[in-house]
Amino acid sequence: MTAPVPSLPDLLRSQGGRLLGWSCLADVALAGLMARAGFDVVLLDQQHGTYDVATCTAGLTELALWGKPGLVRIAVGDFAMASKMLDGGAAGIVAPMINTVEDARALAAATKFPPVGQRSWGPDRSMWFTGLTDPQDYLTQANARTMTIAMCETREAIANLPEILRVPGIDGILVGPGDLSIALSNGAAFDPNGSAVTEALREIIRVTLAAGKIPCAFAAGPARAREMLAMGFKLASIGYDGLLVAEAFTRALAEARGGDPVG
Repeated sequence: MTAPVPSLPDLLRSQGGRLLGWSCLADVALAGLMARAGFDVVLLDQQHGTYDVATCTAGLTELALWGKPGLVRIAVGDFAMASKMLDGGAAGIVAPMINTVEDARALAAATKFPPVGQRSWGPDRSMWFTGLTDPQDYLTQANARTMTIAMCETREAIANLPEILRVPGIDGILVGPGDLSIALSNGAAFDPNGSAVTEALREIIRVTLAAGKIPCAFAAGPARAREMLAMGFKLASIGYDGLLVAEAFTRALAEARGGDPVG
């Protein structure tokens, strides 16, 4: 058996920020390449990606072989899937469109065991991955070891953020700056790097850290990831696999053509 996967909460509460590999293409090899490349955490995306139960389960297994914790982003409101993915070995769940306290409570109910939530028992793979193979040991530690992350990407979510963060079982937030820019502009602009979004990000970080929770973010590239980590986010992506692969192909073709990317 491989060594246990490191505790994600411990990783994110340590000094410095961490980098997130974001995988939308449901390919176990790609997820493994991200882990091998050195990403601290890898997210498998069911909301806007092509992952399903089978590919997520295989992907989480691949990540465990590399000793890396895996997050799963579920589709909007798919809280039953959240429980299933935790059973499958996910170190945490990212849930989009958590806009109200009621949304947050429903999410926590699906991802935490009693007395915090109502998660049903069936954590075979998660017990193997964590090394907590005694059922009582896993039950005792699971709520603290698995992360429940609510996405904050709308005006409503920002307004309700202090109350959302007070819901027992919510461990942190993840900001989607693209959706946030659309929400802040009332649908007029997609501007994830704009000043309005950056100002909102700083306030979200302040509120989240004040609540003792962990702020995370999607960043579209390395420079923005560095900026977000410098702001105070504890976890930031560097784009996503499809974008990174396409950019690598473009650079390789440009080099082969003598620096002309269009040939």
